[in-house]
Parts: sequence; structure tokens; C-alpha cells
Amino acid sequence: MQSVNPFTAQIIAEYQEYSSSEVEEIISQVDQAFQAWKLTSFEQRAVCMKRLQAKLLEKKDELAEIMIAEMGKVKREAIGEIEKCALVCSFYAENAESFLRNEPVKTEASESYISYQPIGTVLAVMPWNFPFWQVFRFLAPALMAGNTGVLKHASNVSGCALAIEQLVTEAGFPENIFRTLLIGSKAVKSVIENPLIKAVTLTGSTPAGKAVASAAGYALKKSVLELGGSDPYLILADADIETAARLCVTSRLLNAGQSCIGAKRFIIIDQVYHRFKAEFVRLMSEAKYGDPLDALTSIGPLARTDLRNELHQQVEESRQLGATVLLGGYVPDSESAFYPPTVLENVVPGMPAYHEELFGPVAVLFRVNSEEEGIRIANDTVFGLGAGVFTADVSKGKALAEKGLNAGCVFVNDFVKSDPRLPFGGIKESGYGRELSAIGIREFVNVKTVVIK
Repeated sequence: MQSVNPFTAQIIAEYQEYSSSEVEEIISQVDQAFQAWKLTSFEQRAVCMKRLQAKLLEKKDELAEIMIAEMGKVKREAIGEIEKCALVCSFYAENAESFLRNEPVKTEASESYISYQPIGTVLAVMPWNFPFWQVFRFLAPALMAGNTGVLKHASNVSGCALAIEQLVTEAGFPENIFRTLLIGSKAVKSVIENPLIKAVTLTGSTPAGKAVASAAGYALKKSVLELGGSDPYLILADADIETAARLCVTSRLLNAGQSCIGAKRFIIIDQVYHRFKAEFVRLMSEAKYGDPLDALTSIGPLARTDLRNELHQQVEESRQLGATVLLGGYVPDSESAFYPPTVLENVVPGMPAYHEELFGPVAVLFRVNSEEEGIRIANDTVFGLGAGVFTADVSKGKALAEKGLNAGCVFVNDFVKSDPRLPFGGIKESGYGRELSAIGIREFVNVKTVVIK
């Protein structure tokens, strides 16, 4: 297992994959830790979680540099990611007890109520694109609920995975509360089948989600999946075009476009199409590529060259089928995994750019004659993670968000982002279940009915 710097193409480190016996021993140790952890009070758990928050902030520069080296995130975004991890730790430290408090229900019995109890060790299968945040949005609620966790991270961010395990230890959590498993994808099924694993959560591609869901379903274990997305943004005729273009470009280029909830398809009403296109292409063209450690760099490389090549193939196949490339659309002559900001138009059904997720800085513009046509194209996808609408008519935007756009998260006059206070997840092939908020912490607990005569 190797970590390769996508900017320099240099090998950072090599890791020995754990054997099946090592994996079984770690899971056994984590289960033993659960037997004591589940009996601790919320107050005791919160003390550890607050220390974890402090450790993240204390070491944010050091942790950001691991992330930058392994997957190419620019420095500003890497530090922001660590700070967001600290925020989710604080959020659940302060709110877990109220989220999981017993809920009385009036029945004929003398007392009846709902109790939320931890279930055991949860397996997290996590991706490389937000190598700390994706883990912490699972880790913080899971541990505060009284569960324990094991992490199978993407192989190219093994340094991040081990750093997270070390952080948990340094924060004073009991030994073996949270462990990293250095294993490949083929070993995940056997981990799910281990009787000491009680549930699994995955953030990743739709094919990976289907494989994990199948294994978890066969083992009769709960799963939560946050998968791909091809988020549509509807630009209405009365929208503030400059603001809409700026926010849409920000969303499309965040993390070099490697975000499930990145804005990807832009559906613009005919009257403002040319204005939006001109401003959007201008802003995309001004993105500054360079060393992710340089504070002036606004877009870094993709995480791996094979991912860059797959993205270019989607663009090239769409071009050959008639799509117009307004910007970018080429592979630079460099060892870096960089792909330039790219804008396509005249994209129609049958092209990869119409149907598939474009996991990189590639945007697709659609020109439509009516809001109805815009909604139809927005919803004409197998995905359903996020969506957006820009309009001066807030009540219309609200109506389209609630009733028109089919997605788990819809934002009006802003781009989609996750927030610990709000549930996060998708529908259709973007997955099921929710992370974050009170709903997220209740995904991996036993919702227990207690009745007393």
C-alpha cells in the first residue's frame, strides 16, 4: 500500500497491509473496549471528545500537511477541513446527551418510553477526498453514542488514517476505542461478516456502496451509505448572475472538484444564459493552479493520475459525441495529476457528461426555455445528493427546494455544504441513511422500547 504525492508524483510512504489474523485481533480488542465504554456517562465521553477537539486545533497545520501531501488538497482548504472536524467534535460533545435522552410515550402502561442504546463496533469505509472530515463526521457521533469504531480508509491516505487513530489515543480515550485497519478493498467483506462488527457506514462511489450494502444486508447488519452525486443548480431569470456564478464556481472548484456535493450541472434559463456563461467561464479560467502548500494556489491536483485520466476520458468521449468544450479539456504535460478547470455545453443524453458523475473540475452548462424544462433536466439523473436554485423570489426558491428538486439537500441562493446541525445524505443512487444532526447519531443505536406495567 503506497501513498503518492499527486503534485510531485513522489512516493511518500509504503505500508504493509494487515493480515486477516491481525484484523481479527484488532476487532476483538475494540469489542472488548466497547464493553466498558458503553457504560460510561455522556459527561465522561464529552471530556474525551473535547480533548480531541483541542488536539485537532493544536495540530491543525501538521495534520493539514499530511492531507496535502497524500491527496493534494490546497492548504487553505486542508486547514479548514481540520477546523470543521473540531467543530463536529464540539457539537456532539455538547448535544449527544439531549439527542439520545429517553423519550416518554403515553400508553396504557404505568410507564413507557424510547431508549437509545449503543450497539457495538461500527466499521467505517471512507474515501480519500476529505480524508479527515469524512471520518470525523462518523467518529464523533459514534463514540458519543457509546459505540466503538474501526476504520478502513482509502489506501492512498493511510497516513491520514493512522494520524486519526493517534489523535484519539492522545485525546485520552480508552485504549482500542477507535482503530485503523490497513487493508485493501477486497478484505472489507470479511470484516463486515465478523460477528463483532455490528454495523457499517460507507462514503464513496455507487459501485462501492452497492458492494458494501450487499455484504451488510446478507449479514443482516445496518448500513448507511453516502455515495456519488451529480448536483444540479438551477439559475432562474431573476437571479443575481454575478453572485450565482461566483458561488457556483466556488462549489465546482472546491477540493479540485472532487466532492460528492460539488455543483456539477448548471441549468440556466434562456434569458440569462449568455450572461451567466460569460461570467462563469471567466471565473473558472482565473483559478490559479500550483503547489498546494502555496497560499496563493486556489486549485491543486487531483488525488491520483488514474483518476485524472478517467475524468479526461469522460470529457473526451462527450466531445466526440458533440459536446462543446468552452474551457480546458486537456491533459497537461506534467507528472502532476492536475486537470484544468473545464466547461462543457451542448451536452445531451447519451454522453458521459450527461449521465455520469464528473469527479473533478469539470462543469456542464445547460440552456433551457422554462423552469419546468430546467426541473426535468435537474432530476434526470440516477443521483440525488444535493441541488441548488438561484432566484430573487425566495418563496419560489423555497417551493422548488421542497417540491421540485429531488435530492437529500437543497440550498437556495448558496451552494450545498454539510453542517453538523443538519442531516446530510442522499436518495436514489446517492445512498441512504443520514449523517450529522440528531438524526445522524441515531442511525447506529438500538432504538429500544421500554414498557413498565
